Amino acid sequence: MSALPERRVAVIGAGIVGTCTAWYLRERGFEVDVLERRDGVARETSWGNAGVIAPGYVTPWAAPGMPRKVLSYLFAAEAPVLFRPVPSIALARWIGRWLGECELARYRVNKARMQRLAFHSRDALHGLRARLGIDDGRRQGYLQLLRSERDLAMTGPARALLEENGVPHRLLDADETRALEPALARGVPLAGALWLPEDESASCPDFAQALADAARTAGVRFVFGCTVRHIVAEGGVVRGLMADGPGGPDRPGPRPYDAVVVAGAVDALPLLAEHGIRLPIWPVKGYSTTLPLAEGDAGPRHAMIDEAYKVAITPFPGRIRVAGTAELGSAALVPRPAALRTLVKVGRDWFPEAARWQDATCWVGARPMTPDGPALLGATRIAGLYLNMGHGSTGWAMAAGAGQVVADVVAGRPPEIDLDGLTIERLR
Repeated sequence: MSALPERRVAVIGAGIVGTCTAWYLRERGFEVDVLERRDGVARETSWGNAGVIAPGYVTPWAAPGMPRKVLSYLFAAEAPVLFRPVPSIALARWIGRWLGECELARYRVNKARMQRLAFHSRDALHGLRARLGIDDGRRQGYLQLLRSERDLAMTGPARALLEENGVPHRLLDADETRALEPALARGVPLAGALWLPEDESASCPDFAQALADAARTAGVRFVFGCTVRHIVAEGGVVRGLMADGPGGPDRPGPRPYDAVVVAGAVDALPLLAEHGIRLPIWPVKGYSTTLPLAEGDAGPRHAMIDEAYKVAITPFPGRIRVAGTAELGSAALVPRPAALRTLVKVGRDWFPEAARWQDATCWVGARPMTPDGPALLGATRIAGLYLNMGHGSTGWAMAAGAGQVVADVVAGRPPEIDLDGLTIERLR
């Protein structure tokens, strides 16, 4: 689709994805408004995520063997996946598509698409940090902890893909793993770890706030407490938005915009459905708990994931975060005791003295996920209406690159990466 002479752009959503998109749009000369229903940036899914930026580990949830795993965890006390079905045609359709994407051939295609964006995004993120002097508590390196020989053996396909894509990695034995992370508890079975030295972790909300501050200085307008009700389009062309803002509902007409980028979560889907754009995105809930480090305890040196439980442990300055558990089913953001038990078990297993685990409380966020894994970026059939959504659990890892790519598409520039398989066209 050829670019239109758009100048005034609205970004719906001020999570990490929307904030990055706004920055790059402003950099390309657009007047940018970011409309956000919360009272600040990164207040929802971006707030309590694991903080991991691991292009080498990025993988679709639709993977070989995953349906069997989901069923096997149905009655487990602590489980990395919770399935809580609700009566929903949309959920049934999402699951049907997801099952079809769990074949090995589809998994390889989807993983390659996600990693293409993830590696580009890491480079873009590093560029933003350097240019703007952002300190988000970055730590270098990522460990995939393997409790058993079975866990170790199951890394074979992933290591083959890492090798194929030239991603630096090393398989460590238990002694090498503990040398890298001396604070790991000795009483937990440990077969070894997969070490990804170029992956990293950092605080997503801290980065988002610093970028928003820089964007505001550059002229981006953030409108908080603003709920978008309708995207106005006439003759297949975007004309503006209807929204309830801090001053109440718009009267008498819409706010005029030449383009709109939807970078919100699942609550934005009805805005698109009004124009016949129905996206297969479902909120897969994730959980985390964040606790202050115990006095005198250094905690982990690097971010890591317990492969058996799919739970990440991330060090931040003075804090430790444990995040994970994917819950498919109800969209209600209600913390579940079973999810918190899983997080506390994993955190306490590996770092029993690092925090007062008995004081842990549960944060829950909805990760808008496509059934195949890759996000949806770029233009739609409505001229001036663009997408940057469906990143699932990888929004922090994908945000900078996705924002740059979408801003290029809006500006009529060729994006820096191939968008094959990353646009709405793959759904046809």
